[in-house]
Amino acid sequence: MSVQHRKIRMGMVGGGEGAFIGVVHRLAANLDGVIELVCGAFSRDAENCKRTGRALCLDDSRCYTSYAEMFEAEKALPSEQRMEFVAVVTPNHLHFDVAKQALESGFHVLSDKPATFSLAEANALEKIVAKTGLLYGLTHTYLGYPLVKHAKQLVQDGALGKVTKVVSHYHQGWLATPPSEDNKQAEWRLDPKTAGISCCMGDIGVHAANLVEYITQDEITELCADLTSTVEGRVLDDDGCVIFKTKQGAKGIISASQICVGDENDLSIKVYGDKASLFWRQEEPNSLWVKYQNAPSQLLRVGVGELSSEAQAAIRTPAGHPEGYIEAFANIYKDFAKQVAIFGSDGLDEAEVPGIEHAVRGMAFIENVVYASQSEQKWHTLVLDANELK
Repeated sequence: MSVQHRKIRMGMVGGGEGAFIGVVHRLAANLDGVIELVCGAFSRDAENCKRTGRALCLDDSRCYTSYAEMFEAEKALPSEQRMEFVAVVTPNHLHFDVAKQALESGFHVLSDKPATFSLAEANALEKIVAKTGLLYGLTHTYLGYPLVKHAKQLVQDGALGKVTKVVSHYHQGWLATPPSEDNKQAEWRLDPKTAGISCCMGDIGVHAANLVEYITQDEITELCADLTSTVEGRVLDDDGCVIFKTKQGAKGIISASQICVGDENDLSIKVYGDKASLFWRQEEPNSLWVKYQNAPSQLLRVGVGELSSEAQAAIRTPAGHPEGYIEAFANIYKDFAKQVAIFGSDGLDEAEVPGIEHAVRGMAFIENVVYASQSEQKWHTLVLDANELK
């Protein structure tokens, strides 16, 4: 694995004063000391942008009122000063244009999910990434947890035998009632003009689907779905269930909901094989259960015993010191920084970051699920090309 000898320079689009996820991204990027935030277009409101930049100890000259202005100004700077990649932390409807302009301006991109507003945009973005040859990463945060990486290795090593069934759910309760008018996080997620075709499946269901495919190293190929808008007057879904089949013959269920009163951020996955099964839950991320038919169940803990090399590389503290969401998020940033550091060299890094393939499959999952839910047909083949969905 390569050694990084300097900080990687990052810019940010979005994440201004009053935004939640931008703060999380910055905490994650800062955690390992390998990334430096050097500029930002944090808000379309010039004063908000300046206030955010000053709070982050940035010079006013590196705080821009638009991302187009930022890309033009940054690429004009000497190579040792300009940003090297941009973090995209805006609502969904801006993701594609920001990524497109960044890539075409010569900057790598690390984007919040979902990658784009639509599958058609994701298809177009894939071509842009291929044309520019630059790096594109997606912050599917939960893939950064050590025991998620170890769960994947267990499946790859055949510890579970042939995978036959997968069950994943992602339940929250924060949208069980109409949100207050000043709740910006709810406002844009529930608006089809900014969120896209889906709220619940687009916001959290796609995480569950991504977790299924990552751990099993298999692909969802067929599905049927039922999505619901539970709260009166709500246009986009706030609850849903997907039944699916995979390329390698497993069957499974994904349940996603934002109206489960009392649930906070309850993401979990169970993978069943013909030899053993595993269970992991995001709210207790330092524990991974492996269960057997005729033997005692085994509880694996972060930092105790020998885990897979990928899992070990994602651990920062000794056993008993909880590592959670920020640390998992930081693993995505740390690994992306490694890729940027060696970009253009002959060597390859072992760092694993969800990329454009995850971006396209994520948007395909969202749109295929919405299409299937609106159809009277039971099973639908998951297609990756937006033109085939019409």
